[in-house]
Amino acid sequence: MNAQKVIVIGINGHVGHHIAKAFVGAGWDVAGFGRSNKQPITGVRFVKGDAEDVEAMRAAIGDTEVVVNALNLPYHQWDQGRMEAQNQRVIAALGTSGKTLLFPGNIYNYAAGDRYVTPDLKPRPQTARGEIRVRVEAMYQAAAQRGDIQAIILRAGDFYGPESRFDWFDLAMLREAKKGRFAMMGVRGVGHSWAYLPDVGRAFEKLAWHRKQFGAFENFHFAGNYVTPEQMAAAAVAAAPTKLKVGTFPRVLFNVVGLVDPLMRAVSKMSYLWENPMELKDTRLDAILGPDFATPFDDAVATTVAPFFAAERLAA
Repeated sequence: MNAQKVIVIGINGHVGHHIAKAFVGAGWDVAGFGRSNKQPITGVRFVKGDAEDVEAMRAAIGDTEVVVNALNLPYHQWDQGRMEAQNQRVIAALGTSGKTLLFPGNIYNYAAGDRYVTPDLKPRPQTARGEIRVRVEAMYQAAAQRGDIQAIILRAGDFYGPESRFDWFDLAMLREAKKGRFAMMGVRGVGHSWAYLPDVGRAFEKLAWHRKQFGAFENFHFAGNYVTPEQMAAAAVAAAPTKLKVGTFPRVLFNVVGLVDPLMRAVSKMSYLWENPMELKDTRLDAILGPDFATPFDDAVATTVAPFFAAERLAA
């Protein structure tokens, strides 16, 4: 029997990378679309192209039934309609094909008072970036309701995992690993939603496998790891091969650096996500994934921490 086909648009990003690996591991015929094959993955057929070229995307998709949109603009370039335009090009490439589109969602659609973030909770974004994400998801919902595509959103917390850069381990918590320091993010005692990328990838594969059981538009919430800064620090300290001194990351730096750096300015506006308990919950997805699906938290953190203490990284 021929393997099912999937193409990951935006193969070079850390999200697309892990999603592609998960599909390969599950036996799919996997293609990856990007401008360069800078991170080759065994089992992934690379297709060169630019996501700004609708025809190039359409040709790359071809007869593939499942399409993952793993594109993401740099954080500070979401405005001025650029994020919406990027996703509209993907919708245009899919046309009226009826293909399944998988899209990573995030928690920005919701507000500080949303203690439990469930799929039936009405979005109420409190930042400009949240409003952008709501508009983008509405575009996919509209395309699905027209019958053009099937759209499945998998919402998750902050990503972490091996081989990733520019996540919170890299930018803050272990940025001074070579000095033996770990910086806690967030407010002591307040939980934060995290998502281990290999598990996120496998969750996407599960949803793709079951896609014919779903409606035209679906919104799933990935529980991931809801932990306090202290719990994250304890897991990281236990995993590190050397002793780590635990402190608190001075988030005021985002405000200060943001005066001259648009990326940090954008990050500072999302501080409410660290200051308020917002936990993703979805009993329906939990049932689909099964009780033993998730990588144990301590193991996930250990796999993430290990590369920070590799000899070549410490010497950099």
